[in-house]
Amino acid sequence: MSKIVTCEQVSRGHVDKICDQISDAVVTDCIRHDRESRVAVECLIKNSTIVIAGEITSRHEPDYAGLVQGVLDRIGITGQYDKVNVRTLITRQSPDIARGVDTGGAGDQGVMYGYATNETPELLPIPFAVATRFLELLWDVNTSMLRPDAKAQVSYDYDTGRITTFLCSVQHTPCSGVDDFRAVIESLMILTAVEYGLNCDFEKLVNPTGKFTVGGSSADTGVTGRKLACDTYGGVGRIGGGALSGKDPSKVDRSAAYMARRIATGLVRNNCCDRCEVQIAYAIGKAEPVSVSVDTFGTARCGLELIDKYVGTYDLTPGGIIRFLHLLDVDYNEVSFGGHFGKPWLPWETGTI
Repeated sequence: MSKIVTCEQVSRGHVDKICDQISDAVVTDCIRHDRESRVAVECLIKNSTIVIAGEITSRHEPDYAGLVQGVLDRIGITGQYDKVNVRTLITRQSPDIARGVDTGGAGDQGVMYGYATNETPELLPIPFAVATRFLELLWDVNTSMLRPDAKAQVSYDYDTGRITTFLCSVQHTPCSGVDDFRAVIESLMILTAVEYGLNCDFEKLVNPTGKFTVGGSSADTGVTGRKLACDTYGGVGRIGGGALSGKDPSKVDRSAAYMARRIATGLVRNNCCDRCEVQIAYAIGKAEPVSVSVDTFGTARCGLELIDKYVGTYDLTPGGIIRFLHLLDVDYNEVSFGGHFGKPWLPWETGTI
């Protein structure tokens, strides 16, 4: 059997991604006004009701309704959410958790992963990079027929180096049908494949059910952190136990995942290996990780001593990661859709030895 791997990505108009964007808008707003803010917020959307719940300890009081409106405006779906009802359930961070974080320790136990592969310029798996890029191109299509809720899925045969199936499901207006925009979608599939030097004779699936007019929170319930594969490596690299969005960088679910990616990209970019997965684990209240491991899947070109030495050059305490990656200066609105990795301007994407 051929080794066919399938990865998906969702657009910024997908209902779960709307929740991620709202949660990260709150995180960014709090940190901009108070760099010592502790934020752990979740968002839930159904119909026109938006619930923001979690724990925030900050000298800043966010304008939750204003942040929600800003996200909806950026996505371009304000008209679909008339009379939005924003509800908040916010308390302060537990003093038991704060006791460990205030002294520089991790706010919780957890295992985080970082992955990199030389398959693409972004150091991401081919099918995942193609699906992500396709949705970027789709977002720029200027047509009144399509709405922002969309998914893409790419199946890639690693034995032959060919795309086998390319799928897109995109919400559209009731007065338009699949045949009205099929050519546009298929041309974008081909354009994306060509950008990556891949074949174009794959099976093209556009809205396989034939109709997708009811989308967003009218069709589904959105929740923060429910698209972890889309946030990371498309399911090819392993995923840690916690979501990335909605958390300030003192939470190792977020910061250590970024640091693990930084280490992995450094090893791959400098030809130490073709593929790399880094695992970092923490205990609550402890600053140093309880374990760090690196798996090169048999592709290493240098000795394990050099890899261990490279990993050992980094301060992997929560505070050390925040300082090294300048995580208090990041606009987390930029990573709450389209994946947290592969964007060259992000500080965890520039790893070198």
